[in-house]
Amino acid sequence: MAARTYLFVPGDNRRMLSKAHLRGAGAVIADLEDAVAAGGKEAARSMVARWLDEVGGVGVELWVRVNPGELLEADVAALSARAVTGVVVPKVTGPRDVGAAVAALERAALDKAGIIPMVEAAAALASIHEIVAAPRIHQLMLGDMDLGAELGMAPTSPGWTSIRVQLVVASAAAGLVGPIGPVDPDFTDLDRIAAETRELYELGFRSRPAIHPAQLPPMERALAPTDAEVGWARGIVALLDETTGVAVDEAGRMIDEAVAKRARRILDEAAPEASFEA
Repeated sequence: MAARTYLFVPGDNRRMLSKAHLRGAGAVIADLEDAVAAGGKEAARSMVARWLDEVGGVGVELWVRVNPGELLEADVAALSARAVTGVVVPKVTGPRDVGAAVAALERAALDKAGIIPMVEAAAALASIHEIVAAPRIHQLMLGDMDLGAELGMAPTSPGWTSIRVQLVVASAAAGLVGPIGPVDPDFTDLDRIAAETRELYELGFRSRPAIHPAQLPPMERALAPTDAEVGWARGIVALLDETTGVAVDEAGRMIDEAVAKRARRILDEAAPEASFEA
């Protein structure tokens, strides 16, 4: 199971980093890219390395968003021999960018570290199946702000549904868990965040990143099966346990393997709600 929620934290903010693993997210992403000014990259690398030394093994996934291009090598090298779950690679355009990240991880002896490619360029969409076929891919992440700017698509465009489904299909075809949804820069309208996150879940997304701890509870709840779904799934599994072969539910509908598979998946995804610290 992948983490339902990821919390982005600036890689140069020691106070935020020190508390990030206590906020209730399933994973923390220390950001060395957009959150850090060009002149502060080296200091941020050192800060993130110390943070990993301090909080490694806390039971929360620890990811680092590295910089693309020439800075990637130095970013990954700073993580060497540390308990990092993996790296988030922005601005991916194709499998070559993933290959560069894999090579950097190997040189840093990070043999178990995974990769989350950010799909925020049209070129990434065009080669999405090659990207998910690369080694070490953990999940895809949608970066809709950069992608929308390149495509000239408004945030409310109906075209986003097609793009999101492309990521879900590519992930499923590669045997990956459903992708990570986009960030939401507004952390004040929590009802809207919950509704949008639920829409992503129903499309096949299974995770979403937050930029503020207030976004975590509504996201976490929206990315889990509802009580009604869990009740239905338990009933289906119980019915199948009582019969041999094909079963029929109370409404007279046949329960075949496809229905059973969906029920088992719902039960697998149902988990206790995360705890959140103010």
